Amino acid sequence: MRPIDLARLITLAAIWGGSFIFMRVIAPVLGAIPTANSRVLIAGAVLSLYFLLTGYNPEWKKNWKQYLIIGIIGSGIPFALFAYAALSIPASYEVILNSTAPLFGAIFSWVWLGDKMNGEKIIGLIIAALGVSIVVNLGRADLSTQFILAVLACLLAAICYGLAGVYIKKFTNDLKPIAIAGGSQLMVGLFMLPFSATHSADLSLVFNAKIILCILGLALICSMVAYLLYYQLIADIGPTKALTVTFLMPVFGMIWGAVFLKEIITLQMIFGTITILLGTSLVVKKHI
Repeated sequence: MRPIDLARLITLAAIWGGSFIFMRVIAPVLGAIPTANSRVLIAGAVLSLYFLLTGYNPEWKKNWKQYLIIGIIGSGIPFALFAYAALSIPASYEVILNSTAPLFGAIFSWVWLGDKMNGEKIIGLIIAALGVSIVVNLGRADLSTQFILAVLACLLAAICYGLAGVYIKKFTNDLKPIAIAGGSQLMVGLFMLPFSATHSADLSLVFNAKIILCILGLALICSMVAYLLYYQLIADIGPTKALTVTFLMPVFGMIWGAVFLKEIITLQMIFGTITILLGTSLVVKKHI
C-alpha cells in the first residue's frame, strides 16, 4: 500500500469514527431516517452544485440507476441503521461493531469476485463472531430487546458496507469516484425524502446551533469528504483493502466518544475489538 493510500485510510478512519458522535447527538432530535436523509441529501446537493459550477458531467441519464443502487446499499440503509442504533447504544459500541465490515466484504468477494474461502478464513469468521459476542456481552441476563435490535442494526449496516464495496468493484469500474460520491448521495437523498416526511420533530430543537452544526459536520465532512476519499480508495486499492479503514475506526471512535460524550472505555470493549480485528485479519490478510 502506498503512503498516500495509508494517509487516506487514517484520515478516513478519524472522520468516520467521528460520524457516530454526530449521530448520537442528532438522531434523538430528528429520528433515524431524517438523520440519514439530511446527511446524504446535503452532501449530494453540495457535490452536484460543484459538478454544475465546474462543468463536470456525471452522466445522470446513463448512470442514475447505478448511483441509486450504490446510494441505497452503501449510504442510505447503513446510515439509517446506525442512526437507529444511536438511540440505544453508545457511539463507541457502534464503531466497534462497524469494524466487522471487511469481514462481510471478504465474504461477498468470495461469492462475487471468486476469492477463495479456506480453513483459515473460516476460523477467522468464528473468532470475529466471538469478538462481537464479547463486546455486546451476550451472556449477561439483562440484555434488552432494544439493545439487541441496535446491535443487529449495526451488523446489518456493516453487511451493507461490505456489499457496496464489492458491488462497486464488480459493476461500476468505469465510473469515477467523484461521480459515485456525488451521484449516489444525491439519488438516495431524494429517494429517502418520502420516508423522512413521515417523521415529525420539534422544530425548536432542530433549529438549534449545536444540532445544525452537527448536521453540517455529518453531511459535509463525514459524507461528502469521506466518500470522496473512500471511493477513490476502492478504485486504487480495491474494496477489501479499502474496508480495512474499519480496523482503525474503533480507536478514533472510542477516543471521540470518551472526549465528547463522556463514554466509558472498558477492558471488555478493548478485548472484544482486538478479537474482532484478529478474526477479520485472518479473513482478509491476503488482500491487505
